[in-house]
Amino acid sequence: MGYALLPAQEPNFDSQEEGRLNIKTNTAALVRKAKSNFYYAFLFLPKQKREAIYAAYAFSRHTDDLVDEAESPEKAAENLEGWRAELQACYCGAPTHPIAISLQNTLKDFSIPMSHFSHLIDGVEMDLTKRRYDSFDDLYDYCYRVASVIGLICIDIFGYKNIQTREYAVNLGLALQLTNIIRDVATDARKGRIYLPNEDLVRFGYTEAELLAESYNGAFVDLMTFQYKRAREYYINAWGLLPIEDRKTLFSAEIMGNIYYLLLQEAERARFNVFSKPIRIGNFRKFGIAATIWARSLLLR
Repeated sequence: MGYALLPAQEPNFDSQEEGRLNIKTNTAALVRKAKSNFYYAFLFLPKQKREAIYAAYAFSRHTDDLVDEAESPEKAAENLEGWRAELQACYCGAPTHPIAISLQNTLKDFSIPMSHFSHLIDGVEMDLTKRRYDSFDDLYDYCYRVASVIGLICIDIFGYKNIQTREYAVNLGLALQLTNIIRDVATDARKGRIYLPNEDLVRFGYTEAELLAESYNGAFVDLMTFQYKRAREYYINAWGLLPIEDRKTLFSAEIMGNIYYLLLQEAERARFNVFSKPIRIGNFRKFGIAATIWARSLLLR
């Protein structure tokens, strides 16, 4: 789980400057180690924004770990309670956890509402009690909390002028999370979690028992094709909402969107056979997407 959250202790650095440098190094290392799609989206950001994004990413990743790596649901809930206290301290106190300290440093330069991080914790907490979703409306609430608010945090760091960009961030976050759900259907099911809405399973005649047994058949392909089309619609919505005046500063968001959209296309090309082989994109292709979109952004005014 990385750093233990409870009990939290003040890091022992010889100076404040040494402390800041160590914390920045740790959060950057966390992003690099994860080798996530987000890493490539952040590569070309200016230093101050990149460090801020690393801090926000580290906060998000650690929030997930507090649940995923806890030995029991009770311990996970306890971890999140302590993490909420650290978040509160970021805004009006003295946080003690290195990741929270890094976030507080970020908040000195970027105005990010605490409610965004609170919603994120709320979303992760849902995994403790909710492992099935009856309808897409139910799933939407979860996706908004764990993904759309991340998009809103990101645009507060990237910078934007048009308020419509918030809707872009919300839709792109939903698209990314729905892509994750498609990619991770098998691994989530092995953990006892099913994010595919039950109403969709019923509609296409594919049962929960079949999913848990990793049954790959025509009904599953039809079900996943429906999920694919829904996710694609959110990408289209997002791209249609991005104002021209904000395209230059939001190149990192566009990198994320394009990498994840390619991942979605790869899933469709594989006929959604996620049970036999993971759906992935090579690092070289990710870097190529990132470099191309960044280079294009340099031509924008």
